[in-house]
Amino acid sequence: MSSQGTADTVHRHQQLGLSDGEVLDMYKYMLLARKFDERCLLLQRAGKINFHVSGVGQEAAQVGAAFGLDRDHDYYLPYYRDYGFVLAVGMTPRELMLSAFAKAEDPNSGGRQMPGHFGHKKLRIVTGSSPVTTQVPHAVGFALAAKMKKQKFVSFVTFGEGSSNQGDFHEGANFAGVHKLPVIIMCENNQYAISVPIHKQLSGKISDRALGYGFPGLRVDGNDALEVYAAVKEARQRAIAGEGPTLIEAMMYRLSPHSTSDNDLAYRTKEEVEENWKKDGVLRMKNYLMDCGIWDEARDVDLASQLALEMKEATEYADNAPYPKPEDTLTHVYADSEEGGR
Repeated sequence: MSSQGTADTVHRHQQLGLSDGEVLDMYKYMLLARKFDERCLLLQRAGKINFHVSGVGQEAAQVGAAFGLDRDHDYYLPYYRDYGFVLAVGMTPRELMLSAFAKAEDPNSGGRQMPGHFGHKKLRIVTGSSPVTTQVPHAVGFALAAKMKKQKFVSFVTFGEGSSNQGDFHEGANFAGVHKLPVIIMCENNQYAISVPIHKQLSGKISDRALGYGFPGLRVDGNDALEVYAAVKEARQRAIAGEGPTLIEAMMYRLSPHSTSDNDLAYRTKEEVEENWKKDGVLRMKNYLMDCGIWDEARDVDLASQLALEMKEATEYADNAPYPKPEDTLTHVYADSEEGGR
């Protein structure tokens, strides 16, 4: 379906250099991430998986950012809510489900880490660890390698606003600023660090902290995938041109509890959550596509059915896949003898 309206109508995504097909793909990945979250919640409640950390409400920023990067060359260091991001850069629902079920075929860690600890060598997704924000100095290290080797890639790292107070963020940002490294640092500010609201965490804007480290910082609407896309794309252009890092603070709202072990109504009201559902980035993108005349309710129903089937097939595959063998516990922990011994 092509854009409707007058021949000279140029929609916002087209002004940003995105085709109708690309912006429809954005929406597909956002909805796919939402379907994954919904399925994992049901699986956890049914006792099929042990634990799930949700990304509901953050998909727009994640997918928008992914489309602003070079998915053939850049390196990614996502944090544990970034399902929309890793799907958009190439991971499959089956791979994410294998992780949720902690199965041996899980490409993230072979079923050895909790879900959300992403890692995929082929896609250049760098394995994260449980201590929050440790991925920031790692991302800066990848950016240093790019500069030393004169290679044209950037590293992209995400984290939540609660962990922006950790020393790893400040040390990484300072080093990146001093050496003008090609790294994009994006804070997904969902306004709650587990149970602590933003007004008890922070004084001022996270994006303003970039000034102290000598590089630009900007705050964007994290519910607007196109705004995030534009910010990340520009930050990447700066980085590749040798102009150094950019800090992006994407404002959003965590629509789900912190995890399946969290009762969010103990620290926020039902009314607050319901009010923020009205700003949901997935719904916002759907409405935008319809306003552009490139989407309709019938196609939306068909897409939802298609993605539900993908999720069902991924779930069944992961449920029936084998668990890691005890004797394989140290696989990939030590180098093979011919590579230098143990």
